[in-house]
Amino acid sequence: MHVLVAVIRSKSGAARMFSRQVNMSANAEVPIGGKSQVAKTSPATKNDAAALAQDIASPVNAILWIMCFAHFLNDLLQSLLSAVFPMLRDSYQLDFSQIGYIALAFQITASIFQPFVGMYTDKHPKPWGLAAGMGATLTGLLLLAYAGSYWGLLIAASMVGLGSSIFHPEGSRVVRMAAAGGRMGTAQSTFQVGGNFGQASGPLLAAFVLIPLGQRGLVWFALVALLAMGLLAWVGRWYAAQLAKEALAPRRAAAGGAHGLTRNQVGITIGLLLLLMFSKSFYSSSLTTFYTFYLMDKFQVPLRDAQLYLFLFMGSVAAGVYFGGPLGDRFGRKYIIWFSILGALPFTLALPYANLFWAAILTVAIGFITASSMSQIVVYALELVPGRTGMLAGLFLGFAFGMSGIAAAALGHLADVTSLDFVFKICSFLPLIGVVCWFLPNIDKLRK
Repeated sequence: MHVLVAVIRSKSGAARMFSRQVNMSANAEVPIGGKSQVAKTSPATKNDAAALAQDIASPVNAILWIMCFAHFLNDLLQSLLSAVFPMLRDSYQLDFSQIGYIALAFQITASIFQPFVGMYTDKHPKPWGLAAGMGATLTGLLLLAYAGSYWGLLIAASMVGLGSSIFHPEGSRVVRMAAAGGRMGTAQSTFQVGGNFGQASGPLLAAFVLIPLGQRGLVWFALVALLAMGLLAWVGRWYAAQLAKEALAPRRAAAGGAHGLTRNQVGITIGLLLLLMFSKSFYSSSLTTFYTFYLMDKFQVPLRDAQLYLFLFMGSVAAGVYFGGPLGDRFGRKYIIWFSILGALPFTLALPYANLFWAAILTVAIGFITASSMSQIVVYALELVPGRTGMLAGLFLGFAFGMSGIAAAALGHLADVTSLDFVFKICSFLPLIGVVCWFLPNIDKLRK
């Protein structure tokens, strides 16, 4: 998201900035390139380095939370697409396969471009890219509000996906630059939890805003997109200033692959992480795309109530992402990833046989557990291959989007030829893929 190497000198501007930030305090133990080292600063440069560190570090907490809020707005707008699926089905007389293809159009454009955007901006950072990505999302939203045909819906979904493919790699780079003390798990989870709360709010807004206003009600959310563009333009100015300061500062050699893994071992580990991401994304897509239909068909739940049940699931996902970051920093990423995949298995197996009350309880547990490793998988990959923030964030987040789109299309077709109940029974076994966590190297122990 690609040649993966175990030892990489950080050459991207963002990675050099991150290395410089954590090196500024003299004789402080900081993580560089996946290894804790004592930063060494010559006496002649200590004062200048301390001043530069203070100048850089002063706004980072604000930047991190602004990016969290911007991610909230971004994913709120994107979640409106899946939230209006029941409305689109009735308005355009769509079947489950056609709904799945709309989701696929969004997820594929979001996934295909992300690694390429990340690879390009690793070498050529674009501070204005954040606001530009939100502009693409705004365009897609307006097209969705006035789509007059099924093809119009597909084009609108693709534009929303394009905005996502630009926002996420650049957003991850800004968050990595703003991470304090090397706590990338906490920083990444703070960034991602904003997106998850945005996704959770989509069904809620659909229930209380879009259902009364109809498809044209999407136009009002253009104001949200304009607000997000303003915030991201401001962040872009901070981002550009940090790049300018980085260009003037002396270069520092970054420590390489301190984990000691070979290139082949790193490649295999990345493959295992992608397999785990496949399991999470495929199962999550079954719920985000078809859970409301499942409740309406099996329990005769009204559309508005079904959206509220979906909000409970999405809210639990946001909580899992938020708490997963600090837990990964504290106990180790491998163990959180392992718990996140296999730990959900008993709940996913029970869900197809539960009544409405227990279905709500089980989906909350599933959402919290499965989401706890989302940021940990990304940070684990960044620690494997330092200096490739945009590429790896784009690869994993793009892969997640792509798998979700493929799952939506495939499961929609399967539901048409069988039933949604059968789909959820098949998907309940996906967490079994978590057994491959056994083969993940424990990077924390390798550093020691």
